[in-house]
Amino acid sequence: MIQQKRVLVIAGPTGVGESTITKKIIKQYPIFKRLITATTREPRLNEKNRKDYYFFSADRFKDEIKKGNIIEHTFIKNRNVYYGSYKYDLENKLKKGHNIIVNTDIVGAKYYKKNYNAATIFIKPDSLANLKKRQLFRNKNISKDELRKRMNYAKQEINNEAPFYSYTVINKQDELNSAMKKVIKIIKTEGYCLK
Repeated sequence: MIQQKRVLVIAGPTGVGESTITKKIIKQYPIFKRLITATTREPRLNEKNRKDYYFFSADRFKDEIKKGNIIEHTFIKNRNVYYGSYKYDLENKLKKGHNIIVNTDIVGAKYYKKNYNAATIFIKPDSLANLKKRQLFRNKNISKDELRKRMNYAKQEINNEAPFYSYTVINKQDELNSAMKKVIKIIKTEGYCLK
């Protein structure tokens, strides 16, 4: 008997819409819950600890890695920030019978593919110009330098990392519902429980 899939990875460059797609899936299929990522970055406006992220100091984050509580992580050098999967949140949600959606990077995608047989979906923008517009719309106060760094990182993710993922879905500008339909079709094809 094939083991039921429980963890799904939905990833992509910042601003591509992976979080919006995740929220819509959870609303449509409440068996899915989002894994709350641990990070060392500062909370943004209206973000709450334990709801949006687990906000840790760098020392606490490193300590949790040593204890085996951060099961995979990435350090983003140009922003001096750690992101990782907090074991407590993952295990707690799995124990309650939920499917988990993880919004992660290539490190996390590889981890979940190997250890949880996760289907991995890369959400790709229809163009870098549209991705840049989304970045500016999301954060009107973003510096030119920060925007340049994010766009360079997005190019690297699209060119070097996207081919690793099981699936690629293009999220065209103003066509989110089309991308959603494709993602839901993948979830059904991969055999995730939707009840």
